[in-house]
Amino acid sequence: MMTRRRLVAGNWKMNGTRAALGEVTAIARAAEAHRGVDVALCVPATLIARAVEAANGLAIGGQDVHGQASGAHTGCISAAMLADAGAALTIVGHSERRADQHESDADVRAKAAAGLGAGLGVILCVGESETVRDSGGAVAHVCAQLDASLPDAPADPATLSIAYEPIWAIGTGKVAGVAEIGEMHAALRERLVAAYGDAGQGMRILYGGSVKASNASEIFGVPDVDGALVGGASLTAADFEPIIEAAA
Repeated sequence: MMTRRRLVAGNWKMNGTRAALGEVTAIARAAEAHRGVDVALCVPATLIARAVEAANGLAIGGQDVHGQASGAHTGCISAAMLADAGAALTIVGHSERRADQHESDADVRAKAAAGLGAGLGVILCVGESETVRDSGGAVAHVCAQLDASLPDAPADPATLSIAYEPIWAIGTGKVAGVAEIGEMHAALRERLVAAYGDAGQGMRILYGGSVKASNASEIFGVPDVDGALVGGASLTAADFEPIIEAAA
């Protein structure tokens, strides 16, 4: 089995002002103590440049990117703009954007390609609603979503990560069971290998959905879980550091 370096990425969503930069520095310090794990924080666009300064080398990312390089897209941010601000990576296709901004799989594919093309790491999100899960169609639904969202193969497989986030477990306190996570991650690995060949074995699959200190170790013990995309628990070093420790 290929050994993949774990990635623990925080998604601050619409949280964070200048007053939160102390937490960025504290999280960077925690990451420094666990050099065997890749750690990143995806912060609001308004904070990226300042977070980079506060981060002492910690990878700072954006939460979205536009699929076009430039143009008449008011309020949007291109991959080159993210890189110029100091971002090392970006999230694309988060369920909240798919739902609230009506992003399609084609949109997500274009965004992933744009990010990779600008030299950014990309965390591409997929996941199912509670209705789909209850219907028994979760694996087929998420695999179809992944297939339609994947960009062309990146030069370095490690620059593209997939985040499986069951929508019903985001911010709800609910967590998918170990068997459910294992089944989904195994299926996603199959789809990555089908799309990219051996390179698909080098891509990380993260779990996201109410990950916290109390459940992180159990989640990281599941085969093909190569890290986590963490929401609320990434806002403070006190909550985030135990998850980094669990990954290490």
